[in-house]
Amino acid sequence: MNVHQLSRPAAIVKHEDVPTKTVDVGGTKFAYRELGPTTGVPVIFLTHLSAVLDNWDPRVVDGIAAKRRVITFDNRGVGASGGSTPNTVEAMARDAIAFVRALGFEQVDLLGLSLGGFIAQAIVQLEPDLVRKIILAGTGPAGGTGIDRVTSVTIFDMIRAALTIKDPKNYLFFTQSPNGKKAARAFLQRLKERTNDRDKPIALGAFSQQLKAVRAFGQERPADLSRIRHPVLVVNGDHDRMVPTSNSLDLARRFPNAELVLYEDGGHTAIFQYHSAFVDKALDFLDA
Repeated sequence: MNVHQLSRPAAIVKHEDVPTKTVDVGGTKFAYRELGPTTGVPVIFLTHLSAVLDNWDPRVVDGIAAKRRVITFDNRGVGASGGSTPNTVEAMARDAIAFVRALGFEQVDLLGLSLGGFIAQAIVQLEPDLVRKIILAGTGPAGGTGIDRVTSVTIFDMIRAALTIKDPKNYLFFTQSPNGKKAARAFLQRLKERTNDRDKPIALGAFSQQLKAVRAFGQERPADLSRIRHPVLVVNGDHDRMVPTSNSLDLARRFPNAELVLYEDGGHTAIFQYHSAFVDKALDFLDA
C-alpha cells in the first residue's frame, strides 16, 4: 500500500503540525508533507530557489489544503531529501516526476514558484498526461529576460541583508514600499509558526547547483509552449526584481490557455504578500 493511501484522522491538520514523511524514489529518500482531503487530484508544490519544506507560507499551504490535497517536498539533495542536487532544470523535473510516480499518482496539478515554475514547465513538456492544471508564480520561460542574472541579484541582496542585519527575503521577495516592508515582516513571522520537526536548511553545495541550473535555464533557447493546451494561471507581483515581471506577461502570451494575474506593489513572492487573494484565485482556477 502506498503511503498516500493510508487513512488520515478527521481532524484538520495544519502546515505547522503535519508530519514529515519520506518516500523511496529510485533508491533515494525524498522528504515530503501532505495535508488536506485524501481524495481528488493533488496539488504538487514546487518551491523556489534555496527553499526547503519550511519556506512555504503556511497561509498558502493551509488555504489551498482547506479544499484540495496538497503535497510539498524537498528536491533531491535539498533539506531532508537524500542524493545530490542536479544542476539542470530538466533533471529536477525528472526527479519531480519520479517523486509523483513513487506516490502512485496518475495525474496532478502543479503550483510552481520561481525555480519551481521553471520545473513545472519542464514537467508538463516531458509528461503532459501527468498534469491537469498549472499555476506559475514569480517565474518565467526559458531564456526569459533577466533570468540568467538571478545569481548576481541574489548575491547582491544577500550582502545588502548582511550589512543591514536583515533576512535577504526582505529585499529579494518583497517591494521596499511601506506595504511591502510590512508584508515581509508578517511573512517572516509566519515562517516561524512551525516549531517542531523543522526541515534542514539547504546546504551551500546544493544552493550552488541550483544557481547553475537557474543560470542555464536563463540562457536556453525559448521552448515552444504553444503546444501546451493545459489551463495555466500565471501570477506575479508588478515589481518582481528576481524574475522580472515582464516574464510573466511573456508566459501568459506563450501558453494558448493562460490567465494572468498581477498584484499591485507586489514582489517576487506576491502569492505570499497577497496570500488570501491568491488562495481564493487559485482554488477558483483549480476547481473550474
